[in-house]
Amino acid sequence: MAKISSTFKKRRIDNFAAWRAQAKAEGRIPSSYPPLEKNQELAFLIGMVLGDGHIQKFSRTESLNISLGTDKPDLWQFTERVVKNVFNKDPHVYKVKSSACMVIRLYQKKISARLGIPEGNRGKIKIVLPQWIWGKRGCLIACVRGLYEAEGSFCVHEPTYTYKMLFSNKNDSLLNFMYTALEELGFHPHRSPYKIQISRKQEAYALKEQISFRNYSHKYS
Repeated sequence: MAKISSTFKKRRIDNFAAWRAQAKAEGRIPSSYPPLEKNQELAFLIGMVLGDGHIQKFSRTESLNISLGTDKPDLWQFTERVVKNVFNKDPHVYKVKSSACMVIRLYQKKISARLGIPEGNRGKIKIVLPQWIWGKRGCLIACVRGLYEAEGSFCVHEPTYTYKMLFSNKNDSLLNFMYTALEELGFHPHRSPYKIQISRKQEAYALKEQISFRNYSHKYS
């Protein structure tokens, strides 16, 4: 099968051209891909993808992939609903064999361009969040939540009076975004090489409540 596919690609043979044309005519495949609606669900999804996801490019389409732990069923089910609402399409959800990992995957064209997220391994490249997220407080909160749900934690240790909202990441530009966003929302973050943290008890609880961290009954308007 791989050899046949490779041969068709070299000879520029499109074996599914007729099928795609009929599918477009029947409305099963969109004939165009307009910009996504700029709302809180999209802002949350952008944060989630930057934290626990990636976009892969193929010759005729792209795939959005988000990997989440099986120990957080409420989170991956919530994220699945958001992906469906944003793209108006059911994603494929499956458990990775021999791994405690659930994958949410969706195929569509121009995912990277419409989300404003680079494809492939982002590593240490500079990531600039879309300007519209900064323009609406609700969208900024939703994006911060997406990042925290992906790579954040709420830690309490009563004996030492320790209360922290932690965000961990090795991408410097994402850490810069989180630091600035938390300041914009009225908090006093502290930065270390790979972490942003809120360490004041009152602020830690306030941030947890404001972004609805781990509260999956919260629905975006």
